[in-house]
Amino acid sequence: MNPTEKSGWTPLQHSGEDLERSKGAPDTPQTRAASYRLAWNDEDFMTQRELRPVRLQLELLKPEMILAERGIHSTVVLFGGARIPEPGGEAWAAKNMTQKKNLERNSRYYDEARKFARLCSQQSVSSNYREFVVVTGGGPGVMEAGNRGADDVGAPSIGLNIVLPHEQAPNLYVTPELCFNFHYFAIRKMHFVMRAKAIAVFPGGFGTMDEFFETLTLIQTGRMERVPVILFGKEFWQRAIDLDFLAEQGTISPGDQDIIDFVDTAEEAWEIIKRFYKL
Repeated sequence: MNPTEKSGWTPLQHSGEDLERSKGAPDTPQTRAASYRLAWNDEDFMTQRELRPVRLQLELLKPEMILAERGIHSTVVLFGGARIPEPGGEAWAAKNMTQKKNLERNSRYYDEARKFARLCSQQSVSSNYREFVVVTGGGPGVMEAGNRGADDVGAPSIGLNIVLPHEQAPNLYVTPELCFNFHYFAIRKMHFVMRAKAIAVFPGGFGTMDEFFETLTLIQTGRMERVPVILFGKEFWQRAIDLDFLAEQGTISPGDQDIIDFVDTAEEAWEIIKRFYKL
């Protein structure tokens, strides 16, 4: 399909056609010069510092256009640790025996994430996979479990991967056509919340907390509508983050704690979402 057919007819030459024509230009010193390349097809030009505003816009726009084309209206977001293994799997991230023991104990959250994603995806069937579509960070651990739960019931799921110093390849359960790669953390986090009908947060580290607190801040300040924010593992989170202490100190309002629900199982989490949306 000619790309112009997606947005209507235009008498102007399409950029894709010009790109193909440029590939057939004679091989001369002039055509080999960097200055001759079409600007938007020139990686050296597009990765210059001065082009950052353009790259930010493109990184926001590309996934938005693809998700809109698929008709995806709403999502359920799963945040959680990449280091949490599948039950019976290797605690590959452990640096000592204490970490190994704890990661293996927390592997139960892999199963709960998988079950929770399965429940969300079963609801998504009724809307032809337009509502309550599972989205994760696309990596291993809890993220893999989320995409895997959707795959268990034949549902599509989204993965928002990111380029890291230590390579993080997408897990194999993300729907390939809905697997995205990001350079900018900020734009990636925008895509997490832009369609979110619920946020489920599983045990994790700095990245999980960053995503969690960004969501809390948006809701607390009224920049985002109230949606269920569900923390899996009350014992874990009450030790990791002392919200009661913040309220006692007056740095948050007592009511701010009500933004969050604590659960231990997928079924509890799904019941909260069902009540909230009267499903």
